[in-house]
Amino acid sequence: MMRPFDDATRRNIAALCANFVRATTVDPAPVLKRAAVAIALTGAGATGEAAFLLTRRAASLRTHRAQWALPGGRCDAGETPPQAALRELHEELGLALENDAVLGMLDDYPTRSGYLITPVVVWVGAAEPIVPNPDEVASVHQIVLSTIEGEGAFDFVTIPESTRQVIRFHYEGRLIHAPTAALIYQFRELLAGRQTRVSELEQPVFAWK
Repeated sequence: MMRPFDDATRRNIAALCANFVRATTVDPAPVLKRAAVAIALTGAGATGEAAFLLTRRAASLRTHRAQWALPGGRCDAGETPPQAALRELHEELGLALENDAVLGMLDDYPTRSGYLITPVVVWVGAAEPIVPNPDEVASVHQIVLSTIEGEGAFDFVTIPESTRQVIRFHYEGRLIHAPTAALIYQFRELLAGRQTRVSELEQPVFAWK
């Protein structure tokens, strides 16, 4: 399904976010650090389709180097997840957005590496230039929404180290794993009007640290 990057799509996604009932988070370990990521919606070039921004982290970063990720990071003291997501969009991609750009939030996702990630859905204006910060971002990609809504975009596999299913997002011959794949999958389910929980979807072992 092709979704144009226009006000009708913005209103539709905002309404879906408003109707989404976030799961009650039970922190399995109170020491989990709060973090936020942005599902940042933009227009994809000449096609005019709605897309979200996906980054490849810089190889020089201390943790999770060169991995695929939604823009985001740890919440500063006193920061809400929407505030953190907007700050990280500015720091990583040069996008300076106001609070009204936030359309809603999805479920928190606890990671094996000690974070509780809140996905924040954000509408980026069509005229906003994207300027990646090379210290944090190796590359930035616009993924049209029809890509994640297509058959075969995701699959689920098992690993010996866990009883939980590992989710994988297939993107241009690459495999993108949880937490990023799980958060994108829940957003895809939101677009279909479904309230699907993803906190039990597993990460691959290399992402546990």
